[in-house]
Amino acid sequence: MTTTTADPGLLPQTNQLPSISTPEFQAETEALWAGVVNDSVQAALPAFFPEGAYVQVKDISSPQTDYEDRLVAEVGLDVDAAHQVLGPDPGSAGLVGVVVPQQYAHWVPPGTCENGVGNYEVANSRLVYEQDGQTRSFGLASMISWRGTWYVVHLGAVERSSDEGVVEDPEAGQGSSAPSSTC
Repeated sequence: MTTTTADPGLLPQTNQLPSISTPEFQAETEALWAGVVNDSVQAALPAFFPEGAYVQVKDISSPQTDYEDRLVAEVGLDVDAAHQVLGPDPGSAGLVGVVVPQQYAHWVPPGTCENGVGNYEVANSRLVYEQDGQTRSFGLASMISWRGTWYVVHLGAVERSSDEGVVEDPEAGQGSSAPSSTC
């Protein structure tokens, strides 16, 4: 039996608040983790906001170029920085999960943040893992929704002061999230 999966970026947006208990979100979490452990932006990309959706959302000149030249480049820098946080034996770290502070999710309406299409946004989620018998975590700067699914749009930082990778708030333990509007 052959199944096909449509690129979600080719479909129109919905106003459905995403859930973290879907198989899609779990698969994205595992892809993000594989990207960090293996220092591979390609492996992590399934967890990131789809390019076709970004082109639909952004009301800017050349959103496709912005996606490829800025967002994907920043993701690569941040995946590498997160990989470095795992130390000399990244394979010894095991994913626990992603904590998403759903209570801080908010709708970003069209016309805000250079968006032509609205979406839910949540900042300061936490990627939690275990390494050397300790629970550790780091932040996911911003996730936004597309068709009822959360996607990472900024891994390490929304705004940058340099062209270096950023690991958002690495902590021993699960860490904590705070409310924020990133745009």
